[in-house]
Amino acid sequence: MLVNQEKIIEALIETIQMVAFSLLFSAVIGLPLGILLVATRKGHLLENLVVFNVINSIINIFRSVPFIILMVAIIPITRLIVGTSIGTAAAVVPLVFYAGPYIARLIENSLLEVDPGVIEAAEAMGATPGQIIFKFLIPEALSSLVLGFTIATIGLVGASAMAGAVGGGGLGDLAITYGYQRFDTTVMLITVAILVVMVQGLQSFGNILSKKIRRR
Repeated sequence: MLVNQEKIIEALIETIQMVAFSLLFSAVIGLPLGILLVATRKGHLLENLVVFNVINSIINIFRSVPFIILMVAIIPITRLIVGTSIGTAAAVVPLVFYAGPYIARLIENSLLEVDPGVIEAAEAMGATPGQIIFKFLIPEALSSLVLGFTIATIGLVGASAMAGAVGGGGLGDLAITYGYQRFDTTVMLITVAILVVMVQGLQSFGNILSKKIRRR
């Protein structure tokens, strides 16, 4: 085995850091965008087709670009924000650009699944648009939102591994540097196994949490 245990643990920690920070910043961007997509669409609480079309178009543009191309395309922005285009911190920037619009779509879909009768009942009670969104829509969609964030997190795990192709660090970088370039099959298999366990664990946790929320 050409790489020691410490390297694997270090790569795992880097991957967890990338996913955690990327998810946090992506949620900060994606949550308000997803809410705006629902609230400003035709016939909804804050109907504004100009705002809706602008946000919708921007999200579609970013979601149309494959992650590996997006990473390279925004290298100048990455350098401007973190001062480098290599390493774990640098990988977080394109991961946020990748996951933010994705989360916005997931949130939009979850909120649109809520029974329109809930909104009508809230309006009949005299609730403001803000109250309807945060006290009725989001609580009603919470179970679906948890599943959405679970899917987004798993997507970030895969994208963080892909970031290793351009020096992003983490398990992807370890697999390419040692498993592929140095022909270490053991490292490649260990990396794949760790990623599979991470994804299975995240999905199981998300499913359990979603079920508990739904029962309540």
